[in-house]
Amino acid sequence: MKITFTFALVLSSLIFSAQEKTNKKGSEYKFTTIKSLDATEVQNQNMTGTCWSFSGLSFFESELIRLGKGKDFNLSEMFIARKAYTMKADNYMRMHGRTNFGEGGGFPDVLSVIKKHGLVPEEAYTGKKESTSPHNHKMLETTLKNILHPTALDETQKIDFSFLHNSVDAVCDEFLGKAPEKFSYKGKDYTPKTYAEAAGINPNDYVFLTSFTHHPFYSQFVLEVPDNWNWELMHNLPLNEMQEVIANSINNGYTIAWAADVSEKGFMYTDGLAIVAEPGQSYSEASTRPVNQLKITPELRQKAFDNFETQDDHGMHIVGTAKDQNGTLYYTVKNSWGKETNQCDGYLYASESYVLYKTTSIMVHKKAIPPAIAKKLGITL
Repeated sequence: MKITFTFALVLSSLIFSAQEKTNKKGSEYKFTTIKSLDATEVQNQNMTGTCWSFSGLSFFESELIRLGKGKDFNLSEMFIARKAYTMKADNYMRMHGRTNFGEGGGFPDVLSVIKKHGLVPEEAYTGKKESTSPHNHKMLETTLKNILHPTALDETQKIDFSFLHNSVDAVCDEFLGKAPEKFSYKGKDYTPKTYAEAAGINPNDYVFLTSFTHHPFYSQFVLEVPDNWNWELMHNLPLNEMQEVIANSINNGYTIAWAADVSEKGFMYTDGLAIVAEPGQSYSEASTRPVNQLKITPELRQKAFDNFETQDDHGMHIVGTAKDQNGTLYYTVKNSWGKETNQCDGYLYASESYVLYKTTSIMVHKKAIPPAIAKKLGITL
């Protein structure tokens, strides 16, 4: 997931705060909230491909609220991204440059960093050398690639991994600032690991799910997308059962970390919408009034993945459900492009059809999975 948001995005006029909502002037959409779960303030990934860190930590902030830990959490996305760069560099070198290296990543990276390094609050590490500057990793990524690429391709050269790690750390320190080994927060002293322990997140409680027919259902497989650089295993479910997990999760108070393709015409962020219209219907028209949504089948979903029409573009955070005036179900999605990028404060409505069609994977708490499905997957609740 590596979508980068720029400041040139045209603003929309979706009204998001009322119980019944309409979008831009002249629109006929009226949304009524069904379920709304707690979420923290919308953040802005700015000019970086770190949506996976922003959406992953937004998910965990909601988890901390659900667990009764308070509502004022603001975890450092750049601490996660900073530590992931070192892990990616190590993998890139060991694979002789024949794997992905860059800003992109996935929800497994968030869990891996939490397990290995811990967490820190935003105020302990912003990942900015100047607090008022927007996040921008272009020069950081370019510099790291210039260091790693020539050595990775030279298979005759012996690699000193200690020196490699020191070099990567030095570059990250230069662009992002040195990550704290110790810090004080709300009158207490922590290391990143003790802070993660105090927060109460257990990485073993979270699982990754997907639905594709080119692997057996109820098995695990490595999802074949470039940003799954660490070859994380996903549990594979039939589409109707993934749909059941998503619904069960929201209905029982668990939010969802959502990885999806956002390259479709129906992803109309400026209008606060993500839809899949039936063939023959205009998306221009669909941006102003509800239209019939395409019925998504496993075959349709698989064909889009095989044709590279569905890719792991972007990470977002599903925090509720709503319906339009025709009764069509939508998921309420928190994005990481800032609150000012549309007038719904950085949120959007994604139809159930869009979610079923364009999801590459989700991360959920294992207890969000219906027991009968968890049993088929071999997951102990």
